[in-house]
Amino acid sequence: MHTNFKHIVFVFLFLSLGYHLSYSQVKTKDKDLQKKTNTKFVIKAQDSIKTDSIKPPKEFLEGIIRHKADDYIANDFIKQQATLYNNAELYYQDIELKAGIIIIDYKNNLAYAKGIIDSLGNYTQKPHFKQGQQESEQDSLVYNFKNEKAVIYNTRTEQGGIIIKGQITKRENDSVLYVNKAHFTTSTKDKPDYEIVTNNIKIVPGKKVVGGLSQLYIADVPTPAILPFFYAPLTKERSVSGFLIPTWGENNNQGFFLQNGGYYFAISDYVDLAVLGDVYTNGSWGLRFESNYNLRYKFTGSFRLRFENLITSQRGFDDFSKRNNFNLQWSHSQATQSNPNSRFSASVNFGSSQFFRQSLNEFNIAQNVTNTFNSSISYYKKFVGTPFNMNVALNHTQNTNTEQVDMTLPSLQLSMDRIFPFAPKSGTKKNALQNIGLTYNLDAQNRISIKEDLFLKKGMFDNARSGARHTISLSTNMKALKYITLSPSVNYNEVWYLKTIDQQYDENTNLIVKDTINGFDSFREYSGGISASTNIYGMFNFKKGRLQAIRHVMRPSISFNYRPDFSFFYDEVQQSNDPDDLREFSRFEGGIFGQPSRGLSSSIGFSLNNTFEAKVMSKDSTETEAKKINILNNLNFRTSYNIAADSLRWSPVSMTAGTQLFDNKLNLNVNASLDPYALNVSGNRINTFNINNGGSLFRLTNANLSASYSLSSDLFSKKKPDDKKNNNASGSDPNSESLFGSNITTRNTVDDQEESNTKVAKLFGATIPWDISLRYTLGYSNRRRENEISNNSLQFSGNVTLSPKWKVGFSSGYDFKQKGITFTNLSFERDLDSWRMSFNWVPFGTNTTYYFFIGVKGPLSDLKYDQRRVPDRRLF
Repeated sequence: MHTNFKHIVFVFLFLSLGYHLSYSQVKTKDKDLQKKTNTKFVIKAQDSIKTDSIKPPKEFLEGIIRHKADDYIANDFIKQQATLYNNAELYYQDIELKAGIIIIDYKNNLAYAKGIIDSLGNYTQKPHFKQGQQESEQDSLVYNFKNEKAVIYNTRTEQGGIIIKGQITKRENDSVLYVNKAHFTTSTKDKPDYEIVTNNIKIVPGKKVVGGLSQLYIADVPTPAILPFFYAPLTKERSVSGFLIPTWGENNNQGFFLQNGGYYFAISDYVDLAVLGDVYTNGSWGLRFESNYNLRYKFTGSFRLRFENLITSQRGFDDFSKRNNFNLQWSHSQATQSNPNSRFSASVNFGSSQFFRQSLNEFNIAQNVTNTFNSSISYYKKFVGTPFNMNVALNHTQNTNTEQVDMTLPSLQLSMDRIFPFAPKSGTKKNALQNIGLTYNLDAQNRISIKEDLFLKKGMFDNARSGARHTISLSTNMKALKYITLSPSVNYNEVWYLKTIDQQYDENTNLIVKDTINGFDSFREYSGGISASTNIYGMFNFKKGRLQAIRHVMRPSISFNYRPDFSFFYDEVQQSNDPDDLREFSRFEGGIFGQPSRGLSSSIGFSLNNTFEAKVMSKDSTETEAKKINILNNLNFRTSYNIAADSLRWSPVSMTAGTQLFDNKLNLNVNASLDPYALNVSGNRINTFNINNGGSLFRLTNANLSASYSLSSDLFSKKKPDDKKNNNASGSDPNSESLFGSNITTRNTVDDQEESNTKVAKLFGATIPWDISLRYTLGYSNRRRENEISNNSLQFSGNVTLSPKWKVGFSSGYDFKQKGITFTNLSFERDLDSWRMSFNWVPFGTNTTYYFFIGVKGPLSDLKYDQRRVPDRRLF
């Protein structure tokens, strides 16, 4: 019965096809038969005897077969085969098969696919097999519909960015492939830049590739690089756990070393961890923990803890030294949409002051040349429905030269937004009373100032200073004489301390002894003032030329501030054997918010701000609108006059100016201080105007000039740069705009992690994009007749793209005062298509070093070679 059943099925197939071609028929030239054939059929067994006690077998095809071919579809009912010729396509469930020829063997549940040899003898229309997300191209294949196994010849498939070729591939199912004589690479060229060749590999699509003895070929040339086994993850997840291969090298002090070896933990989709270590033959070692975390729409951050045990020379020698350095960096930012009314953030850079200067594995240029570490951990809370908000923070500042550490553990700020207690419930504020605004601020801190070697040791908090300051401000504004704005204000400050100072004269030692008094104490201050300001506009029109007008805006302001004398908070102490030899002191001396003000203050402040703009017509006659150009962004003057002072009533005049020239390419900034008073022979200020002492009206005490200019090949190009693009003609990294150049590290380098788009080189008519940044600084000092240049230096950095695949970067400078070349860094980068090569070099100085890297881009980025010369550092 089953034999008859099969015959019935195939007769049904024949009728459904609608073609009366025998298998022996040859290809016809008739145009009607050259049209595409597109049919579909369903194989579904039906038992005519429904009461048969024998259950019919399950049919081998459980879905719809759709197929088509350009030339013909031929059926052989004797052999139970169907042949599709020329651009044949077959679709079954999630399987897509395209080839020159497809033969379906219904008897054995097989499908054969192969290409066609054209009239020129070329093998074309190779089979292309796709199931789900897995695709491959091969010379021929045999597929079993029943068990879903396949044998593939000369296959080419891509798995997770890795291109795999093999002579014979056995497909066990949709999750396991076995490949014989396998070649795999990330190069997309017909003749790949490199290949890893192995006899047999196992592929688990979307998970891994595992192979035996493997050898690296570069440009079809075998290399000595042989691995006993090969493993490459293909997971679609963000990352997978695995070992991190160390780099090797040597230096004069520590000998040979292995750096950055360890293990990477892909803990989850939201957090990872890398544990890395360094080992040196002289006994030095290092350990690092690096973690990144990210929760979408919530927060993101990174954490790095680094420790190094550094040994120089050998124990017993005079130059032997040993030091432990560490550095902790933590960055955390909260997504704005997670909670608009509260925010937690952290930016921590804390550790040994000499870490970056002495580290054998971290060469961070920016950290190496700076002299401060700063940290801040803060939590902000807005109290909805009230004008109050709160900020709690932990702050840290560290001077790497003096190794002084200042910390605020913690600080609390409670602020009240400006409120208008006399404003109407609706409508605008119409008078000065209704414009009265009230603000309040509470600033409470606990400060610690210690040396670095006392951190986390006994006595760290012994000299901690605590205090709180309350500030209340009341202000309003009104119009006077139509154009003048008057702004009176009143301020009240109250300071609380938990420790005060008492001073007593010791007759035995003839010294003043200071005692710390524990307990609450406070003082209060208040002041008031009023300011008047207005705007004055001037316009100078021109009738000829492109320059139409110059606009001058002046913003003069005059203010009066009054503060009473709070000397009643001061006491007297004897300072010598003479009982009448007394001096005043404040018990609040040394407090974090200062001490009460002494002496009456009644001062008048003057300021004048200026801006200059020009209206210039374009050279293009079609342009009808004049273009605005800033001549001077600012030209400001500021001084004050203290009425209550008995001498030196005028304060020095401060001047600042800034402008931008040459289409905002050149930035100029100048500041200076002008003193109206003369100096005596000792270099101290005297109550005599400088002009009355035979000098000029003002005496220049200090001045600073800074100028920065940026140039690029775009300025000389006839084509305007496309603003929508990166506007980076040289291809330079936007993060490397620092005048000190890019960092030199052996981990997380741009060479190691990033993939660049393929660059196409033009052989003729090629341009050479370039860019350069210049910065010049000049300082002058003459406070006590020094009359000297305090600093005078020029720094520059730039990039030159010699070709689309070659880039050279440089950064250096010259110190005209010290007469020497500043920190210099050279970088060379080469895009080798599938590979990337870079060389960073610090040619001279105390940090002389280099770092060479060449490695594969993409999923096989661990296939790399790097070499670094560690700076020969002395610990002491």
